[in-house]
Amino acid sequence: METGKVNQRILSFMEKRGMDIAALSEAAGLDPKFITTMLEENAYPPLGPLMKIARALGVRLGTFLDDQDSSDPYIVRNAERADSFSVLDSTNKAPALNFYALGKGKSDRHMEPFFVEIMPESAKQKTLSSHEGEEFIVVVSGHVEVIYGTKVYELKPGDSIYYNSVVPHYVSCIGKEKAEIHAVIYIPE
Repeated sequence: METGKVNQRILSFMEKRGMDIAALSEAAGLDPKFITTMLEENAYPPLGPLMKIARALGVRLGTFLDDQDSSDPYIVRNAERADSFSVLDSTNKAPALNFYALGKGKSDRHMEPFFVEIMPESAKQKTLSSHEGEEFIVVVSGHVEVIYGTKVYELKPGDSIYYNSVVPHYVSCIGKEKAEIHAVIYIPE
C-alpha cells in the first residue's frame, strides 16, 4: 500500500471534520511536528499513533487500510498477500517493520490482523507507544523482544503474548535476521 493513500485518507477525514493539524494534534495527543512529518513526507506512522489519529477522526484504523468491501468469509491467500506498508524508524531509513494487512477487505471487522516482518533495524531505536485496546502476537520465525512497561520478554517461534495496549510497549527483532509474527490488534469502539 502506498503511504500517500493513507496520508490522503487522513487529510480527507481532517477536511470533512474541519480539523487542521493543530486540532488533530490536540485530539490525538500527538506532537504537531509528528503529524506534519507524517502527512508531508513518505513515512508511514507506527500503529499506535495511527490508532490515535483514527480515534481522533472518529474512524476505525481499518478505514486507512481498506480498498474494498467483501463478504464473509474473507480469505487472504499467502501468495496474494502483497499489499503492505512499512514503518520506518526515521525518514529515509530502512524499514523497521513491514506490515501485511490480513483483514483490510473485511469492512465490518473489529480486529486488525497482520502478518509482520520485523527487521533488525527495529532494535536500533526502541520508542514505546501505547493506545487503547489489546494485542495478540504469535512468533512465526526468528526471535522477538517485547518491552511491556518496565519488563522485557524474549519470544521464540511458537511463543505468543497477549497484552493490554494501554501499557507502553515496543516489539523488535533480536539478532541480525528478520523475525516474522502474526499480530491481531483489537481496538474498542
